[in-house]
Amino acid sequence: MAVSVTFENVSKHFGATKAVDAVSLKVEPGELFFLLGPSGCGKTTLLRCLAGFCRPDAGRIFIGTRDVTGMPPYQRDTGMVFQSYALWPHMTVAENVAFGLEMRGRSRRDIEREVAAALDLVRMRDRADSKPNELSGGQQQRVALARALVIRPQCLLLDEPLSNLDARLRLEMRAEIRRICKEAGLTAIYVTHDQKEALSIADRLAVMDAGRILQIGQPMEVYRYPNSRFVANFIGETNFLEGEVIGQGPAGLRVRTVLGEWVSVAQRQETPAPGMTVTLCVRPEAVRLGPPPAGSMNVLHGEVHDTVYLGEVAQHQVTVWAEGSARREVVLRALEMNPRIVARERAQATVVWVAPEDVVVLAR
Repeated sequence: MAVSVTFENVSKHFGATKAVDAVSLKVEPGELFFLLGPSGCGKTTLLRCLAGFCRPDAGRIFIGTRDVTGMPPYQRDTGMVFQSYALWPHMTVAENVAFGLEMRGRSRRDIEREVAAALDLVRMRDRADSKPNELSGGQQQRVALARALVIRPQCLLLDEPLSNLDARLRLEMRAEIRRICKEAGLTAIYVTHDQKEALSIADRLAVMDAGRILQIGQPMEVYRYPNSRFVANFIGETNFLEGEVIGQGPAGLRVRTVLGEWVSVAQRQETPAPGMTVTLCVRPEAVRLGPPPAGSMNVLHGEVHDTVYLGEVAQHQVTVWAEGSARREVVLRALEMNPRIVARERAQATVVWVAPEDVVVLAR
């Protein structure tokens, strides 16, 4: 049965460094939850505190209703999947998976049955007699997952499990990890610095920096409505534009910028008061090129240059300006899906527009 995981004001220091700084967080039963952030943000330390590999200096950790803060790792009923796989090279796949059950004194019949079920779950039963060096990286990661799952843990912990795989295998294993966790009915906590991993398979995620959680939410919510400049910049690319709030109009919040007046209806935070200095956040895919529909707002003139062709998408640098008074130019990044013509030997004039629902206002 899936259980919740709760952190209550957990802190961990290494000397003067605050690796984890008063983190409070609840992971719901059966949830695939991601801890996401740059190197050194504290995500792995928080996971190690949950696993029992290091003890927090303050706060408490619960798995279900059990306070596990002072328990040794083997009493916590968690399974861990490491970045390095950590398979025994002299053992077969089946022997690696069986190891945890043998340490628990299970009968030979039980071990054979549970190992077969775990290998079926990760689709590796046909390689049960192989050694790790006979497997690909993706296959080794599946075996590592089976070894963690075979003990039927209440909670599965994954520490950057795909970082050693090539790009194609990472894509394949993302979907496999989600399938395995859901089929097993597990609560899983997954540490990564890869935004695409988190966005593609997480139920919810937490963005961390400097030991603190900055934002928690579903992937689409955090991507479309970041609550800070750091979160917006860390999860995907974005354009920033400074401005001053004019007030609330019929079409949305009005903001004065060097590119004229902008309108936003993408508010998830408290509406800023008139006169406040704010930052507008616009994702590159929200910057539309070409004639806008009648009555559109946030319309600019521009020139497309410095195009990078990536197959399904082209990345453009677009110098834009507003009509009217003195011309003030700003460079925006724009994405064009399924591009038809991308070879530009000189700047190409265009009209640029951004829908109000794609303009996020961040208080400074």
